[in-house]
Amino acid sequence: MKLIDSPSPNFDERGRAADTVILHYTGMPTGAEALARLVDPQAKVSAHYLVEEDGVVYRLVAEEKRAWHAGVSSWKGEGDINARSIGIEIVNPGHEWGYRDFPAAQVDAVIALLKEIRTRHNVPASRVLAHSDVAPGRKEDPGEKFPWGSLAAEGLVVAPYAGPPNKSIPYEEALAALRAIGYEVPDVAPGKPAPAAALLAFQRRFCPQSLGQGMDPLTKAALALVAHAF
Repeated sequence: MKLIDSPSPNFDERGRAADTVILHYTGMPTGAEALARLVDPQAKVSAHYLVEEDGVVYRLVAEEKRAWHAGVSSWKGEGDINARSIGIEIVNPGHEWGYRDFPAAQVDAVIALLKEIRTRHNVPASRVLAHSDVAPGRKEDPGEKFPWGSLAAEGLVVAPYAGPPNKSIPYEEALAALRAIGYEVPDVAPGKPAPAAALLAFQRRFCPQSLGQGMDPLTKAALALVAHAF
């Protein structure tokens, strides 16, 4: 893994230990544009690392500092995700600029970087999250093309669901599982559709083949199983 220091001025004091990693995509046409924005003091955004498509890793903010990457976000009822997380921006144009597969060299670099981070911080697999997990109403990244399975094979994240559908799981039970995993899910009336943003974020992460299909039998089965890992 090639590591290049490119310091960003956009950080402040963390105030607590890091126990979470948030994965993003850059969502800009090029990696160069993304890097320029992340180190621009006027932009007031940053991350700890940026991983280019060729696998080169840029270190932008020291891990002990609070980078500004997650914005308004929450997980398991707690806000200020920036204070407890390390942010990794992964170069990809995203849904706005031509979302595409993540190259193998880039994925290998993300895996290597996560392994190094876990030698320094107590970050369990259940706390390596997508930006869309912690901000489902605002964000889609790193999206349904991100190869979570490759990271799961290294024991770094909770694996995507690979089992059969299960239509017998009650709606209320599946919705409770969505909340138990950590997603912000507003209260809804019985029988009404699950909040779309949280459900879409879960599907992008754990069963992308059901993306946009609502609380279908595959999503219900995935929710029931994944909830045990969180």
